[in-house]
Amino acid sequence: MAHDIQLKRIYAAPEADDGARVLVDRLWPRGKRRDTLALNDWYRDASPSNGLRRDWHQNRISHAVFTRRYRWEIADSVGCLLPLMRLARHGRLTLLSAARDLEQSHLPILRKALLTALAEEDREADGRTLSSPPCYAAALASAPADDQRTDS
Repeated sequence: MAHDIQLKRIYAAPEADDGARVLVDRLWPRGKRRDTLALNDWYRDASPSNGLRRDWHQNRISHAVFTRRYRWEIADSVGCLLPLMRLARHGRLTLLSAARDLEQSHLPILRKALLTALAEEDREADGRTLSSPPCYAAALASAPADDQRTDS
């Protein structure tokens, strides 16, 4: 299933086809009142940590290092993508940030992580894999046994 996740600056005017609009920044954007942004949510948990954000903005680390460390933060924070994944499953999701250059911000990394997590979840659901002995027992109990079939 294809998921529609777009990236926008928080300072751009809201559009009717934005879908769910979620601000994914650690800090609130300067000069913006919440009632003017048409936000569904402000979700800080999927944004880079304060330390990583500071290192990146002060040019202490390269973009490659920022990307790697941000991916690690996402992987270490179990469940941080779940609220965004739920929104993406219901239609278009617009991720918002105050960053000047969205392509050099955390949003493309976050979008890729979301799409990867959604694809993995879809693969698991399609495979109907049974992950534990209780699952196997329930599946086997409900399946008809070969030796109990009657021929008509």
